Amino acid sequence: MGSPVPPECEQPPGYRGRFAPSPTGPLHFGSLVAAVASFADARAAGGAWLVRVEDLDQPREVPGAARQILDTLAAFGLHWDGEVVYQSSRSEAYEAALTRLAEADLTYPCGCSRAQVAIAGHSGAEGPIYPGTCRGGVREGQAARSLRLRTEGPRIDFTDRVQGMQHQDVAQSVGDFVVRRADGIHAYHLAVVLDDAWQGITQVVRGADLLASTPRQILLQRALALPTPTYAHVPLALAPNGRKLSKSLASAPVDPADPLPALHRAWGFLHQVPLGRVESPTAFWSRAIPRWRIQRIPPRLSSAWTAVGGPDRPLDIHRPLAQA
Repeated sequence: MGSPVPPECEQPPGYRGRFAPSPTGPLHFGSLVAAVASFADARAAGGAWLVRVEDLDQPREVPGAARQILDTLAAFGLHWDGEVVYQSSRSEAYEAALTRLAEADLTYPCGCSRAQVAIAGHSGAEGPIYPGTCRGGVREGQAARSLRLRTEGPRIDFTDRVQGMQHQDVAQSVGDFVVRRADGIHAYHLAVVLDDAWQGITQVVRGADLLASTPRQILLQRALALPTPTYAHVPLALAPNGRKLSKSLASAPVDPADPLPALHRAWGFLHQVPLGRVESPTAFWSRAIPRWRIQRIPPRLSSAWTAVGGPDRPLDIHRPLAQA
């Protein structure tokens, strides 16, 4: 992992990008970094930039958060194309895809709880690797809880525009994974691949916390005969102590009433050239878009974030905490 990115992955034609926040709280700095990167990359390529609200997990949704996120994006000059799509309106499409997978014998019901998987599975990079306990049928005395995808097939290889060449054998690294949860909610991986294909997304620019999930999504795309977009995973913004920034972290505010400081900090976090003083988000983007270079972003999974930085110099803390 981490080999150089070939030139053909740098500026693809017919660009359609997207930003897909979850409405579990207000926009924080880490999410702003992903929004800035995806917006700048789309606009620099002369492409479209869509917004999709990933509100499948209704129990975790904070009332009013979706509207607050959209208002914040607008205040930061991050204006999207077309109508906002809400995943909660797409359940029929997800269920239809599960029917197709079942007809191809690619899914099976699973009666295992998380605790049982943790005991029976080997340790993997993202938790226990599912050992295939229910592949031959749910065990006697258990009821089906979730639905899993069979993960046979060749190793997944793809080139990430930031992180370089990536490889994963999903069966060995993850095992058969859930496509419908025990609570009946369609899994994120299923929803995201269907929505990206439905919206014609060609480029996905997002945080590196989702890099390890990408092979599962590519596997689903192949199983459903869907196109695979090109991916770019930007470093995850962490607090100086190495902890992931959360939406409730007071040290990482995103203030829609004063967007320019956070815009400059996100720009610097992404290792872009300083833009100098500007008077408005519109002026910021007029100067930023022609200067955007995704190649400037270092191929690391995370970097520390600090309030240091501004319009005349980039952030001075970029400490890698993990490497692919």
